[in-house]
Amino acid sequence: MSRTDTYDDTYTESQVIMTSVRIIAPFTLTYGMFMSLHGADTPGGSFQGGAIIGVTVLMLAFAFGIEPTRRWLKNSFVVGLVTAGVAIFIGTGLATIALGGNFLEYDAFVETFGIAHYWGMEAIEVGGVALIVAGVVITLFFATAAGFTPDGRGEESYQAEVTDDD
Repeated sequence: MSRTDTYDDTYTESQVIMTSVRIIAPFTLTYGMFMSLHGADTPGGSFQGGAIIGVTVLMLAFAFGIEPTRRWLKNSFVVGLVTAGVAIFIGTGLATIALGGNFLEYDAFVETFGIAHYWGMEAIEVGGVALIVAGVVITLFFATAAGFTPDGRGEESYQAEVTDDD
């Protein structure tokens, strides 16, 4: 008997949980974005904001099922989040080098454009850190939910199409 024959999908719909998540998810997503946008000025930050944004997706998966959520939120989108965060981080650093400064030396923005170095930090924190953390939280959840085989190879585990898009 293979692992797929013995798989027990313990997901059951609960109207209470589904309704609660429908009500709470927009607020947690908004709070995560608030934390990310005010990360440099207030307690909290982009790391915490990105984690809250990622956990909002996990909440949806717990309420509506992991596989439907995985199909709704395509892997290419999640990979795009992480890639965009890394690109913003590297792009900001390379921009400071191109302007005659060192990597992530925000004073190069002040000298060239007359804008405060604050905007360079905001680009890194909001664009870079929050997107990377949210993408990694979501990716780790879906990878763990796919399961693993005892010999460590994921391709034989139940529904191991973690890297496949529709």
